[in-house]
Order: sequence, then structure tokens, then C-alpha cells
Amino acid sequence: MDRTTIQDALFPGCPIRNILAKLCDKWSLLVIYTLDKADKETIRFKELQREIPDISQKMLTVTLRALEDDGYVTRTVYPEVPPRVEYALTSRTRSLLPHINALIKWAAENMDAIIKDRKKACGK
Repeated sequence: MDRTTIQDALFPGCPIRNILAKLCDKWSLLVIYTLDKADKETIRFKELQREIPDISQKMLTVTLRALEDDGYVTRTVYPEVPPRVEYALTSRTRSLLPHINALIKWAAENMDAIIKDRKKACGK
């Protein structure tokens, strides 16, 4: 039995793994950061996609749905033709933003050293 399986068996309701597994995927924090940095309270899907040009439409949809399911993002559909859909951060997510911003600041301050260590570890 590997270490992860043992930890899952010992700590099945671990809030750290449960929450961070979803938030720390490839796109979730970037979507939250982008929603926070928008000039307005809500942002439409296409605007969000333009702000994150390397995310596919499908992956943005999947990420937004997961964030909505966990209460980080609200989705409002307006009955217009064509339908208008807007996304916004919830108050729960706004309480998380100082921590996300601190992590972003830490990453920016340490990125050069981390890249240097990676190259050294790879023998480059």
C-alpha cells in the first residue's frame, strides 16, 4: 500500500486535501485571480476566456462549474437572445483572496530562485 492510499484511509475527511485538491488544479486559482482583477463585479464567459487565452473553452467551462459547485463562483443566466451568462466571486472567495494574493506575491518573489534550483537539479 503506497503512502497516499494509507493517508486516504487514515484521513478520509482531511479538509486540506479535500479543498486544495480542487483549488490547486491547473486553472482554478487563475480563474479566481482573473475574476478578482476584472474591472467590474461580474464578467462574461468570453471576456474571461480572452483574459486567459491558453485555456480551452471546455476546460474553462469545467473549471467554472467546479468553482460554482463549491461555492467560489456564482453564475447568473439572463433570459436574453442570445443568452447572457455572467460569473462573479462569492463572499467566501473574497475572504480567500488575501491568501491567494499572498501566495502570488511569494511565487513572484521566489520564482527566479526556484527556476534556478530546477535547472540545477536537472543538471542544466
